[in-house]
Amino acid sequence: MVPGYHRPAVVKVNLGAIRRNLENEMKHLDPGQKMFAVVKANAYGHGAVEVAKVAEKVGAAGFCVAILDEALQLRRADIVKPILVLGVVSPEYAPVAAVNNISLTVPNLEWLKDAEKYLVKENLQLKIHLGIDSGMGRIGFNEDDEFIAANKFLENNEHFFVEGMFAHFASADSADETYFEHQRDKFNHMKSLLTVKPKWIHVDNTAASIFHSGIKSDLVRFGIGIYGLNPSSNPASPDLDSQIKLEPALSFESELTHVKTIHQGDGVGYGSTFVADEDTIIGTVPVGYADGFIRKFQGFKVKVGDDYCPIVGRICMDQFMVKLPKKMSVGTKVVIISNNPDDPNNIKAAADYVDTIHYEVACLLNDRLPRVYYEK
Repeated sequence: MVPGYHRPAVVKVNLGAIRRNLENEMKHLDPGQKMFAVVKANAYGHGAVEVAKVAEKVGAAGFCVAILDEALQLRRADIVKPILVLGVVSPEYAPVAAVNNISLTVPNLEWLKDAEKYLVKENLQLKIHLGIDSGMGRIGFNEDDEFIAANKFLENNEHFFVEGMFAHFASADSADETYFEHQRDKFNHMKSLLTVKPKWIHVDNTAASIFHSGIKSDLVRFGIGIYGLNPSSNPASPDLDSQIKLEPALSFESELTHVKTIHQGDGVGYGSTFVADEDTIIGTVPVGYADGFIRKFQGFKVKVGDDYCPIVGRICMDQFMVKLPKKMSVGTKVVIISNNPDDPNNIKAAADYVDTIHYEVACLLNDRLPRVYYEK
């Protein structure tokens, strides 16, 4: 989408909070452990390049992304440290990754054999991380025989450099550790089958790092914690206590573009789901579901000036309306999502309201909303 630079609506990102979250995790690392900063999905909506540059300064050893294009974006921004693509990349693009010094995840033996064909043609070597499905059910090796065969295939294979082996925990953010322990045991079993020797063996994500101790992992893939958000957050249960301080970095702000009084019987929005029972002051905010602020936020209270005001009527594609307690001026500031965890419109409260997690709320805020960076 085209960024709306000529519209009063922005996502503001406090790079000072980003830096402090990263520094807190660096202090929390085990001796000799490294940190890879996870900046996939445009750094969870915060801005991949800007966050990566802060992480470089703090001492991140590398980066994780989800797709090859995200890795290439970092390379174009002169990010030179290691980058691992966590998702499956089509084998035909293995040479692109190799030329740009980007590491790819190996999901199975078939992928290795297909990728080799493309690497042989161009006489290239690709850095790889062996993905293990220890119970996430997503991608990676989960059968002994295939994993043993992949190891044999890689022994003395000049077209692959085995840089890593990893798995992803499905429930490291849960108070019940039963399945977490099952996954840990499965990963350790697969590790025992290794005949090639990776540089890094890693299982720690943010949740595993800040909620669990004593896990052997050469790297921490630090993701949601960079952005100051607790990975255990969900509408159904209280957050687990983090072992490090987390400071939310993102706020979402706009302003009133129109203010008017409607009268008894007048409706607001598509379907007139709000109908005034008396004279009512309505303010319009130039943001809608095309920006990633979904229709389920109807009824959520945003801060207009010093007042928290409910969204009334259905959220439109490009605008939504709020019920004001008094006449306010066009241009009055509207904080849709606050980066203050004590405010009633903080990102967790917003996620709880629409029955999801804050990851999704942040990632939904799309590129039509310019990012404004500051340090505080």
